[in-house]
Amino acid sequence: MAPRIVCVVGPTACGKTTLGVLLAKRYGGEVVSADSMQIYRGMTIGTAAPTAEEMDGVPHHMIAVADPAEQWSAARYAQAAIPIVDDILKRGKLPILVGGTGLWLDAVVQGREFAPGQAGGAVRRELEAQLAAEGMEPLLQELRRVDPESAARLHPADTKRILRALEVYRETGETITAHDERTRSLPPRYDAVWLGLRFADREDMKALIDRRVDAMVRSGLEEEVRALLQSGLPPSATAWQAIGYKEFLGVLEGTATMEQAVAEVKLRSRQYAKRQLTWLRRNPAIHWMEWEKERNFEQALQLSTEILTAAGVC
Repeated sequence: MAPRIVCVVGPTACGKTTLGVLLAKRYGGEVVSADSMQIYRGMTIGTAAPTAEEMDGVPHHMIAVADPAEQWSAARYAQAAIPIVDDILKRGKLPILVGGTGLWLDAVVQGREFAPGQAGGAVRRELEAQLAAEGMEPLLQELRRVDPESAARLHPADTKRILRALEVYRETGETITAHDERTRSLPPRYDAVWLGLRFADREDMKALIDRRVDAMVRSGLEEEVRALLQSGLPPSATAWQAIGYKEFLGVLEGTATMEQAVAEVKLRSRQYAKRQLTWLRRNPAIHWMEWEKERNFEQALQLSTEILTAAGVC
């Protein structure tokens, strides 16, 4: 049987961190963050990474482990996180994955082999140079020849995925279609119990997100962005795409006012929460717990305990 783990999921600001800590303290677990921006150092405020006080003595992994100039994918995250999860299990503890980056969570739970290649790699740079010199049509013709299934599935304007499909073929001789079919048939690496948090009323979620953004601003989000800028972080870095950082960079560069930046961060955070919920709804295994006006963690812990007991986790 696959080892048992717990995944605490939900949209931004729904209380995943708090519930993860409560569960870890109750069951002797350790938390593994599955957040695509909390992995970066120096980005605590804007990513709502848990503070030492919020961790409450519970070991947390995969937080502030990467330089902001680095680019991480789901594959790279899984390669780093899976050995940590295995070590937690080996020590008789319960791994609790906490986060809202659905693709990264799936990558760990499934534990499937990822096709070689990465943005910034030699083959990708070669493809990007060819694209710049010749345009998309020659690359599309190559993809139609070597991987007609991908060519038919992908929109001609989907540059990123077209380059990725060609990259996999040039590096391995196997199409990404064949690779995905082969790995999809493999059983999951872990037997996960999924606990989901969300608000019954979307307006309550939006209001909480707005309050969280205001708290981030009061805690020094602008100063955190200034420190990243002064560190020489290049404009192309993925870290600048994190909600809050790009907008406040505009404040520092004089292209936006503080009021405009705060409003934009709130809007983008609400949009991101909607996308997270859309992704998570595709997972029928999630046991959803719904907040009313306020988040009741005592009740959520009790419900989680009932779910985990019924699943035979503890």
